[in-house]
Amino acid sequence: MTRDGAPGGGTVLSIVDSYRALAAAQKGHARGAPAYSVYVNRRMGRFFAAVAHRLGLTPNQASAISAVHTFLAIGLIAAAPVEAWTGFVAAALLALGYAWDSADGQLARLRGGGTVQGEWLDHFIDALKLSSLHLAVLVGLYRAIPDQPVLLLIPLVFSIASSTGFAGMLLNDLLKSTRGVASTHQRGGGTLGRSVLLLPTDFGLVCLVFVFWGWPPLFLVFYGLLALVAVLFLAAAAVKWSREMRAIGTDGSS
Repeated sequence: MTRDGAPGGGTVLSIVDSYRALAAAQKGHARGAPAYSVYVNRRMGRFFAAVAHRLGLTPNQASAISAVHTFLAIGLIAAAPVEAWTGFVAAALLALGYAWDSADGQLARLRGGGTVQGEWLDHFIDALKLSSLHLAVLVGLYRAIPDQPVLLLIPLVFSIASSTGFAGMLLNDLLKSTRGVASTHQRGGGTLGRSVLLLPTDFGLVCLVFVFWGWPPLFLVFYGLLALVAVLFLAAAAVKWSREMRAIGTDGSS
């Protein structure tokens, strides 16, 4: 999340103090937040935010760093040879990009707040990432296994499910906010057990599955399972969101 804003003045905190301040300010997580995002990515992002704050970077610059890592990985997946080294590098770049995506919002908190433009930039990059990553997989697989075109439906379906789910989540929160209803993120209530259960829906897991990129049959097994989970999760979420919108339209509460 990006919340661009100017520092509130005073002495810039050390990296350690910034990290501790962010850790102390963290008050749980949303019910829909999966385990990697909460327990790994958020902490990586916290460290990057502390470093960025010490260096005087802005949240939008952190978003740009995230985008550079992410789209370098996407370029490798689409255009580089489908080999083991490509997968390991792409997985690392995607994971770093995801961590910096968490860092920009945490950096904004250290600087005292953010802007609508910064939040827009973050969502814009996320939307582009979610659609283009799976289309890059489609291109890469087409080069690696040109004699099995039916398998290219997997990244195509994954792209549709991911981008639609992201748009639905944003629209759900937007419509709630216009009617004074707290979003799932604002309500919190996440637990360790629920986060582990939701791990298959985690973008962090999508990043890590690219370590198998050099072995397309093995990659497709894990990637295909994640795609199936994404479709099932979208179907369940759509039913839930529809009920919430109906309730809001009826009595103004969720």
